[in-house]
Amino acid sequence: MTGMALLIAEGLALAVGLVWVAIEIRRRERQTAQHLQAAVGGPLLAASLELKAPFAERVLLPGVRQLLQRLGALSPSRNIEKLRHELLVAGSPQGLTAMDLLGLRLLTAIAGGLLFGGATAAAHAGGLRIAGGAALGAVLGQMLPGFWLHRRMSRRRRALTLAFPNALDMLTVCVDAGLGLESAFLRISEHWDNDLAHEFRRAVMEIGVGMSWREALHNLAYRTDVAPISSTVVVLLQASQMGYSISDTLHAQADQLRVQRRQQAQELARKAPLKMLFPMVFFIMPAILAVVIGPAIPAVMGVFGG
Repeated sequence: MTGMALLIAEGLALAVGLVWVAIEIRRRERQTAQHLQAAVGGPLLAASLELKAPFAERVLLPGVRQLLQRLGALSPSRNIEKLRHELLVAGSPQGLTAMDLLGLRLLTAIAGGLLFGGATAAAHAGGLRIAGGAALGAVLGQMLPGFWLHRRMSRRRRALTLAFPNALDMLTVCVDAGLGLESAFLRISEHWDNDLAHEFRRAVMEIGVGMSWREALHNLAYRTDVAPISSTVVVLLQASQMGYSISDTLHAQADQLRVQRRQQAQELARKAPLKMLFPMVFFIMPAILAVVIGPAIPAVMGVFGG
């Protein structure tokens, strides 16, 4: 009886197992069929995605990018590395490369020359003035992309400078809590959404693909080109080389940066009265004089007129 009961129990267990395997196989077949149907009929194909993109993104932007590349090849290539660095500091706006920027300079120079030359010709000027207007327009057009790029660079540097003291305090707290420098960078990049957090995330990604953290910090300072970040990177590398504590180094840098911010605020406060002097002299004082002396002007004129 005991053997018969054991045999029946094993048969029931085998039957339950076979039923479960059949159900699992059927479930996976349904999932596979759904995935195939989504891949074939859904928007996952490259052609479908490309056709669903806007016309400007599919046709105009690639054409403009190709034109800029060809025009950039015609420009002198002496300052390519400098332009690449400036684009990195500006945050690679619109995904432009150095060749794109050179091509854009040439294109705006041609457009400026044609615009100013056409305006001078429309004013019925002589040939010499038309040539001078075209040359002036070409020079101004060639300067426009550089002016735009330097505005982007200064704006991004200002944003990085303002965000770095708080980031340094956050790094200090994370390292004191036991995290490594790479983990602290990752924690800040996860919780913040600004240019500095993006640079920290990029440094962590560079370390993840096999780059040493010293090279990643060097690249971070090179891409940002901000004095507080560069000095902090240098101090961290020296502390690591000499065997000093990273936590103590971060504390010292945070205290020094806090003192520098206080000094900069005091300097701006001392400059404020001098900056307010010119608006007061040219805009506020004439209005006050008009209100105070204005009513007496008719009486004075009547006395001298009489």
